[in-house]
Amino acid sequence: MIGPLGSGAVTVELAGAEHLDQRGAFLGSLPRDERTLEFPMVRENGQWRIADAPDALVVPETWFEQVFSHVSLYYFDPSAQILVPEPVFVPLGEQQLATELTRAVLRGPSRRLDDVSRSFIPPGLDVFGSVPVSAEGVADLTLRGYTGELTPQASQLMLAQLAWTLRQDPSVAAFRVSIGGQQVTLPGGVSEFSVDEGLAYDPTGLQASSLLFGLRDGRLVSGPPGALADVSGPMGSADQGVRSVAVNFNATRVAGVTGPGDRMLMTTVRASSEERVEQEVSAAENLLQPAWDFSDRLWMVDARESGAQVSYLTRRGPVSVTVPGVTGRKVSRFLVSRDGSRLVAVLNRPQGDRLLVSRILHGADGKVIGGAPAQEIAWEGESGLRIRDIGWSSPSSIAVLHRVAQELFELRTIAVDGAPSGVDDLLTTLPGRVLGLASSPVAAETLYAVTRTSLLDPRGEAAQAGLDAGTTLVGYVG
Repeated sequence: MIGPLGSGAVTVELAGAEHLDQRGAFLGSLPRDERTLEFPMVRENGQWRIADAPDALVVPETWFEQVFSHVSLYYFDPSAQILVPEPVFVPLGEQQLATELTRAVLRGPSRRLDDVSRSFIPPGLDVFGSVPVSAEGVADLTLRGYTGELTPQASQLMLAQLAWTLRQDPSVAAFRVSIGGQQVTLPGGVSEFSVDEGLAYDPTGLQASSLLFGLRDGRLVSGPPGALADVSGPMGSADQGVRSVAVNFNATRVAGVTGPGDRMLMTTVRASSEERVEQEVSAAENLLQPAWDFSDRLWMVDARESGAQVSYLTRRGPVSVTVPGVTGRKVSRFLVSRDGSRLVAVLNRPQGDRLLVSRILHGADGKVIGGAPAQEIAWEGESGLRIRDIGWSSPSSIAVLHRVAQELFELRTIAVDGAPSGVDDLLTTLPGRVLGLASSPVAAETLYAVTRTSLLDPRGEAAQAGLDAGTTLVGYVG
């Protein structure tokens, strides 16, 4: 903060300020034209007084970190098939988190998230008083402001949103909901709901395989850490000449990019009656490792010399998607979130790599209708980056591996909205030559740093697992 300066009107310059919207969503650096606050002054009884204060809460970052918590609000994708997390900050206080989580998710997604997420919580609802949590961990949500009827399906979707949002309060194990004095129940008269409600809409993918997959001597391998073995399908029984692969959520299909990066092959993971290797894309220039989303849609980026082309695969072939800020740029890595709502890309520049995130827009039928302009995810000290790899570390955070020196790498996790690091974020250095990451948004699945000979757990929670010679790629599904 620079200033204050002036007398009749005092101005204060905010240096390095970041801001939130009314819902608590992080918006990054404050625009330059909004960094100057003006305080009109009046003189009363020989003393200067502030006549009119700006409509803003301006606080130091250290105070903010102590008073606010970074959480996710859960809404649905436009087709109502999967939950989509939206990170926000809410006030944190003793016995206050359940109340603030409920109030925040009731507001619904902002207009800028149209075609990204939707809410099945009736509009206009508010919390009456606060949300008490019993000693048994049962939260009572007394809501008001809606007098309409809820269908059983709408009730189920609303409860899934509330369950996934409230489970972030460790004191809450279950909850009850009343709207306008009427208890919300599901068929069978159930009125108390576990925070595990709505597992069918898990944003990391329902029943997604937890196995690791990789390439060894050009063949597809799979299994738990330290025990990767050839799969029985065509890519496991013979070297198909692929340099990178991606396996869909239920581990039934695998897509592989050929060595030159010009073709995309597709086949079954396991031996079956339909185990032909199909060529799905040809005449590409430099296909990056592809990515699957929950709808079994395969995403591709062709990192052409003339600039990246983003597309997804259909039965009729690739469909191009324009992602402003990514399309036409020099891209070296990309991710698509399992819920299909975000595309993250690494842009290469001589002065240092950049990390960008775009929201993928869908219609109510689930079809992709475009990409929103990509926003940069920046962090302190990230100038001159050379990013080696990226991966999902949770549904709303990314693991970034970048080179610090020839034989030294830094690994950190970053919120997908670019918010400042929290106490739970990972930041560590890794000596030696690290080839990449094996990461997953599933909390129970270990984040690994991949070397030529082993899998390393940077958090130190899992034992080091060896890799056989010739292993060039290891990762989870998606």
